[in-house]
Amino acid sequence: MAGRRKVNNLLGLAVLSTVVQRPMHPYEMATLMRARGKDRDMGVKWGSLYTVVRNLEKHGFLEVAGTVREGAHPERTIYRITDAGRAEMADWVRDLIADPEPERPRFEAALSVCGVLPPEELTGLLRRRLARLEEDVAAQREALAEWRRETPRLFLVEAEYDLAVREAEASWIRSFVEELTSGAFPDLPMWRAWHESGRMPPEMAELAERGLTSD
Repeated sequence: MAGRRKVNNLLGLAVLSTVVQRPMHPYEMATLMRARGKDRDMGVKWGSLYTVVRNLEKHGFLEVAGTVREGAHPERTIYRITDAGRAEMADWVRDLIADPEPERPRFEAALSVCGVLPPEELTGLLRRRLARLEEDVAAQREALAEWRRETPRLFLVEAEYDLAVREAEASWIRSFVEELTSGAFPDLPMWRAWHESGRMPPEMAELAERGLTSD
């Protein structure tokens, strides 16, 4: 497992992968990253951009290449990537691709406690989520087909991955909803009894306790 990085904010990786093209000032970095959807890919918080740039400079991954003044705008500092920055960028990408890390999306968190809702209500909510997912998937497929006409696939792999993840989620939800509506889901009787009586059945409580204390 990779050790803790000197700059661990994914915005730092976005900055390095942008500045590797040519020297630029932070405002230009932000403009290019927004145009490429890095705020979507990496969960960028733009308010921390200047802090991240300064930290990258502090640790020797960026260096000042000069300053520029455009019209009435204040003077802007131009940064370029260093050899250490190129090495850090490549090593960071290797770690992120090769080493799986546990990710906890909000949907997974909700599923872990979905039993607090009656099965019929959960089914309705899942159907609503599925409808939205299917709309998103259709739009993403259309957009990806359009991008492929002009953009090399190398720059679309993250969009392909995101589409595949959404398609897999939609497929899983369809299967789960089918189990709930057909009655094939094995714990439905206990689940319904819990919400009808307002008390968790002893056998379900025992399973829940066992799950909480297991390694």
